[in-house]
Amino acid sequence: MKLHLDSNANANVVTGYGADHVLVNKVRHDGNLLLTATAIVGGWAPGGYAGLTADDFAAARDLGMEIVIIGTGSRQRFPSPALLRPLIEARIGFEIMDLAAACRTYNILVGEGRAVAAALLFDTPA
Repeated sequence: MKLHLDSNANANVVTGYGADHVLVNKVRHDGNLLLTATAIVGGWAPGGYAGLTADDFAAARDLGMEIVIIGTGSRQRFPSPALLRPLIEARIGFEIMDLAAACRTYNILVGEGRAVAAALLFDTPA
């Protein structure tokens, strides 16, 4: 078996995360965002989890990816299917998980060269 190093040098990868931020290529980003191998879209879903809208998921759809990994903060929460309709109608696969799992899964899929986006939501202070 031949092994070789697959470099993500030119791709956006998650290098760290916390309850209120994510590090992409070692640069800190605060607030909800959409992330692909080539783009970082800040200001996504400004209302947080409680304020999610179908338009938020339409923005994820418009990135043209084959799968969207949805990170819902410190715990896994499932948005209403009505909100996910833009992804469903566009036949874009999606997975919902907590933020940490979403970051790890996104990195694996980017490393495989997949057309993937991460839609990351952070917990808002109570």
